[in-house]
Amino acid sequence: MIQHMSLLIIVFLIFTGCSDREDPVPPKEGKIIVLMYHRIVDGDATNLYERSIADLEADLKYLNENDINVICFNDLVSVKESGKMPNGNSAIITFDDGDHSWFTLVKPLLLKYKMEATFFLWTYMMGHDSFLTWNEVEEMSYYTNGNGERPFTFGSHTYSHTYLLDRKSEFSTAAEYNAFLDYELRESRKLIESHTPGEISILSLPYGNGADDADIISAAVRNGYRFIRTSKWGAIQDAAVNLYSIPSLPMLDTSTPDEIGYYLNQ
Repeated sequence: MIQHMSLLIIVFLIFTGCSDREDPVPPKEGKIIVLMYHRIVDGDATNLYERSIADLEADLKYLNENDINVICFNDLVSVKESGKMPNGNSAIITFDDGDHSWFTLVKPLLLKYKMEATFFLWTYMMGHDSFLTWNEVEEMSYYTNGNGERPFTFGSHTYSHTYLLDRKSEFSTAAEYNAFLDYELRESRKLIESHTPGEISILSLPYGNGADDADIISAAVRNGYRFIRTSKWGAIQDAAVNLYSIPSLPMLDTSTPDEIGYYLNQ
């Protein structure tokens, strides 16, 4: 009788799923933050939009130590199509303008941490002053890692880095204004594509000017862009992201790595 009762207890425990181990907690959907950098300096920053290489490395360490996955803009298409945010928090790393520090300081650091990034070029300035040369852009864009992947992507910061929306009043007709937009977006894209592999599909608005403007979005679409990164502060919080109005977090001289966690709620 005792043996029979023991057998019934064992069977009951098996079929009721009783176990010393708890069921695994399902992964939690996270947010996506787009980090915006400009010039990186070896030493102390001298203005708000510079960031020291030491601070940049602290940011990258923060991403690693807090399990924030570094992704690219194309991953946003998968997010939107699936209707589901990635498990855990993610970050997209971007740089604006085209400073030579990207080649001398940023590239080695990103390779050290095995992270990818997108670089937005002010194309008129390439090869002038402290800007990258086209040869350096080519070397970065064609670089492949051990997995055959290209970690450095380039995008447009327009041809002349001008205010796209604020200049609208200068033009007498909508056709003239649209021609201006087309030139800024088309010429920059054409130049970058002549020095890099693949299509240029990402636009960063100079000064953040013109975010959500219908004319600028239309110009981006007809000139082959699939994404617009704005300067609106914030994180991507759900899968229904507007790819032509992507928010970002400027990483300035005064920024701390903890600000990344603040926008990701971690």
